This record gives sequence, C-alpha cells and structure tokens, in this order.
Amino acid sequence: MKQLQIIAPGQAEWQDADVPTPGTGEVLLKIRAITTCPHWDLRLMSGDPMFPGARLTYPITPGQPGHELVGDVVEVGPGVEDLYVGARVAAWQDRGADVRLGGYAQFVPFAAASLLEVGSELAPESIASLELAMCLQVSFDRLIERGGTEGKSVAIGGLGPAGIIGCQLARAWGATRVVAVDPVAERRELALSVGADAAVEPTEADFVSSEDGPVDISVDCAGAAASVEFLMDHTKDAVALFGVLRDDVAYGWRHWRGQLDIIGYGRHNREAAERALTLIEDGRLDLKPIVTHTLPLSRYSDGVKLLHSQEALKVCFLPWEE
Repeated sequence: MKQLQIIAPGQAEWQDADVPTPGTGEVLLKIRAITTCPHWDLRLMSGDPMFPGARLTYPITPGQPGHELVGDVVEVGPGVEDLYVGARVAAWQDRGADVRLGGYAQFVPFAAASLLEVGSELAPESIASLELAMCLQVSFDRLIERGGTEGKSVAIGGLGPAGIIGCQLARAWGATRVVAVDPVAERRELALSVGADAAVEPTEADFVSSEDGPVDISVDCAGAAASVEFLMDHTKDAVALFGVLRDDVAYGWRHWRGQLDIIGYGRHNREAAERALTLIEDGRLDLKPIVTHTLPLSRYSDGVKLLHSQEALKVCFLPWEE
C-alpha cells in the first residue's frame, strides 16, 4: 500500500508500506476519501505548532495529520462487535498524535469507537468531514445548554470550513437570522449560498446596517483576537469561542456592563457527532460546499499550496487515484 509522511517542513513523501493489521478494538479501513484539516496541514508543513508552547518533531508519524475520513471496513480486529466487514464508516473523532498511522494512507487501522456507520449513498465529500461537523456541534451544544439559538439572531465570525458549517448549524438549530462575517468576498458569497441572511465585512458600518444593531449570539470560528473582539463589541448575549485562540482578547467594562458571556470550548463526544450526522442525513447540513478541490493523495503538497494561497477551503484527497 501507499502512505503519506511529512519528513520535514515543506517536504512530504508518498511511500510504500506494508498493509497494517488492526489491533484490539480496531478495524482496518480502506480509505475512500480524506479531507484536509487546514490549520493542522498548514502548520505541520510549515514547522509551526498548532497550539502555543507545543513542539513538533520530524519526521511526523506516517499518515498524520489526516483524520477527516470515510472508508470501508475490510477487516475487524479482536473485541469489535458493532462494525463488520463491508460497513461504510466515517471518523467522528481524531485519535491524536499517539497512533502508529494517521489517516493519510490507503489502508488505516482505526479505533472502532471513533467511527460511525454512514450510508453508502453519501458522496465522499459530503461525509468525510464529519469530525469537523462534530467539533462545531460541540460549540452549539454549549449554546443549547444555556438557552440555545432558536428564535435568535446569530453571527458567525470567520468563514473558513468551520464558519460555513457554523452558518448552517445556526439555521438548523433555529436561528431566525444568520449574519456571516469575513473580510474575503468569495467566502461571504459562499456563506450566502448555504443559507446566511447577510454576509458582511468586519467593519462597524457594514455590521450594524446588516441588522440595525447587535446580534444575540456570536460564534467565532477564526481564532484571532481581532475577530473575537469585533464580535464581542456587536453581540448582546454571548460569544462562543470555537477557533483556537493564540492570543489574549480584551474583555472590558462595556462587555461586563452589558452582561456579555464568553463561552469556551467543550468536550468532543460521540453524541455531538451523531447529532451532526443526523443533520447531514436529513439535508439540513451540507458538507460538500467546504470541499473546493479534489486531488489524488499523492499530490498532497499541491493541495497544501492551495490551502496556503487561500485558493482552497478544504481539499478532498483520494488515496487510490493517480
């Protein structure tokens, strides 16, 4: 079989390898498609750690950082009872760095508990990013715990893949108005195409004119201090932080006086993944628009270049294509 390995910053190899055997609690997957997780891919290929204070050691574990995948079960390991040979599955959970093989390969052993069975009628690009949908659902679950988004106006800040999903989840969970916020015109247009009511630049005049005042709730998907602070200044009730923050943000007197809540991120969990999968299956969540390019996995470096230039939102890699 073939597998990908990032050898050094800017250098990835498409290597020959033996087909692995699933261990206890694992199944062996024949990978049909796998999508990029742009921040992970860009940072591992640039040598810049994802989280502040972390360190990267090269070569990276083969197959990393691939984890948003859909595949077919071709072998079942000891102790697995819920899956069977022939099942089509998608990963709902990233197993992290401490695995022997990440998802960027033709065959991958994967923990059965981290997979959900999905319909074979779903196109690969419409289900491969289930893990990202689960991640966004975690943030919306935290909002639901404190009263939800039903009947409220919701702003989504940062229209990368997560923000485009966030616009759809806000609508699916009952928001009466969805305002998408991003400085890039093409991404604002994409947000409108998936159901946002307004798509504006993060400027005072544009935002206020979009709804004549602050929104009830915001979800930041950018992870930049400027994005979070802009949403804080234009939100009445709560700002949920989904994007990975690398800098501190300023919560001041005006936010405290206005009783604005800041909601941190929650815990990845299977229940959130199942809720996201239900939305995909009934058509309220469409993951296809976030996949802008499809390439053979052997052209991984070309895909990362598309991410770096912002020509691509997500790249869907096909391990069996030449």
